[in-house]
Amino acid sequence: MSATKTVKNKESLFSPIKTVAKSIREYKTPSLLAPLFVAMEVVIECLIPYMMTLLLGAIEYIAGEPTVPNALSVKIIEFIFNGKEPELLTTILFFGLALLLLACLSLCFGALSGKCCAVASNGFAKNLRKDMFYKIQDFSFSNIDKFSSSSLITRLTTDVQQVQMSYMMIIRTAVRSPFMLIFSMVMAFTINSQMALIFLCTTPILAVGLILIMSKAIPFFHRIFKKYDKMNESVEENISGMRVVKSYVREDYEIEKFNKASENVKNDFIKAERIIAFNGPLMNFCVYTGLIAIYAVGASIIIGSNEQLLKMTEMQSFMTYSFQMLMSLMMLSMIMVQMIMSVASMKRIAEVINEEPSITSPQKAVAEVKDGSIEFSNVCFKYSQNAEKYALSNINLKIESGQTIGIIGSTGSSKTTLVQLIPRLYDANEGCVKVAGVDVKDYDLNALRDAVAMVLQKNVLFSGSIKDNMRWGNKNATDEEIEAACKLAQADEFIQSFPDKYDTYIEQGGVNVSGGQKQRLCIARALLKKPKILILDDSTSAVDTKTDALIRKAFKEYIPETTKIIIAQRIASIQESDLIIIMDGGTITACGTHDSLMKSNQIYQELYTSQNKGGKE
Repeated sequence: MSATKTVKNKESLFSPIKTVAKSIREYKTPSLLAPLFVAMEVVIECLIPYMMTLLLGAIEYIAGEPTVPNALSVKIIEFIFNGKEPELLTTILFFGLALLLLACLSLCFGALSGKCCAVASNGFAKNLRKDMFYKIQDFSFSNIDKFSSSSLITRLTTDVQQVQMSYMMIIRTAVRSPFMLIFSMVMAFTINSQMALIFLCTTPILAVGLILIMSKAIPFFHRIFKKYDKMNESVEENISGMRVVKSYVREDYEIEKFNKASENVKNDFIKAERIIAFNGPLMNFCVYTGLIAIYAVGASIIIGSNEQLLKMTEMQSFMTYSFQMLMSLMMLSMIMVQMIMSVASMKRIAEVINEEPSITSPQKAVAEVKDGSIEFSNVCFKYSQNAEKYALSNINLKIESGQTIGIIGSTGSSKTTLVQLIPRLYDANEGCVKVAGVDVKDYDLNALRDAVAMVLQKNVLFSGSIKDNMRWGNKNATDEEIEAACKLAQADEFIQSFPDKYDTYIEQGGVNVSGGQKQRLCIARALLKKPKILILDDSTSAVDTKTDALIRKAFKEYIPETTKIIIAQRIASIQESDLIIIMDGGTITACGTHDSLMKSNQIYQELYTSQNKGGKE
């Protein structure tokens, strides 16, 4: 049982790593060069203290010190002078040039490793954001419902930053520290193996401690990033709904809500940091215990052997290697802390990248929508497989191409849900939706959605000029086509009143235009698609009845072959429709023309009477 659990834990850890590692792609070369240059830098840095030892040994030998000479120093002197009388100045000059060369090489390799590391880590982060963003574009509405917008933003920013930091440390610091530790240990063994063993004994204690700290801290970071999502959601809601917050004087409530979310993040971070804080004392204990033991053992060897077994110069070099090992252990512990934090981020990124779109194009997809006819056959739909109640039940409806269809019903009667099945924003759970006689599931998604233009209940404009926003409908639209579409949507009049006219800059979300202006711009944008089917989801609610009538008249005259589906609350907006559908509780309760429904349907009669009462009085 425990063995199975261990295997699952390993799979859960390595699976996200494999997923995010695919985003390295074109940055593999700098990712490999960075550790290679680091390794070269470390080798040279480890040679410099040893070269100092050889220099001091050579000076002692030339000066005739009564100690056992360093064998390698003697050989180097013999090589330099080739049997001649050695000179102190020449010896110092030779070793000095050698040290200068090593220092220059170390500097060059360090700079190259830094450059490669920066290119690799930033490129990796760019690819991660790109891969996630591209994947999100393919998500259906059900996929998007699974992740909140605030969570996706956190994953694209904070989580990617955490993984980028870890990757940067892995390809540079995580290579440098072990290499420095190993080479320093090797060089320490060449000086005195007895003292070098002291550090070997402390390393396993530190490793076990770090593993325990990591296992305890990781669950906290999983929780923290989920709470980050809630905090970002609070900020997003507050900023986007700032006008509502101020109009209802709810600033104090929003501040309290944000403080609560922020406090939750803080408390979990404190708990995680408390566990990670044990890393420092544990490392210091191991390192400084080792240093005390080295001082004690080294001093006893020097004094006991009268510098025959260990010289003071060698002891100085040994201490240099000891401090290098100390720094390596410190950096390794920092890497472990960063890795603990990034494991949760990697899993969250992998969740987005591995999420499969629930709606995709079939292999042999139909690439053309011939007309705007629509048919619903025994359609049932619910937003979640676990939902007990269907949002739509037993929908049977046939719409001819070019007809104008009005849909009316109480709030929550699933009017919007019905029309979202046409361009496959959702798929029906049961039954079949056909467009131009073809099941929508058999169409290429792009072809189907290009043939359907939707003006949603929540109108969205993007930052940019009016022309830029219009070209969302048709990126190749000419200025004349844009102006013609705006005239049909009754938007040209107010656009001409702006100083910059069609070059007027629209702020993010269209906050610098009114609700009615925004609706008309969105209708014009939809018309530029020249769709086979045009769906208006309560998208003329903010315009006056005269403008609404002019828009409907333009539709009738200029796009007669386009099927027009109008969801409205005002009967005046749909009473001239070829067919009016009344919905209630996710079902179609009645269909007919305005005249027939006025004769046969009590609900329609009551709605018409209530909306026209003021006019009669």
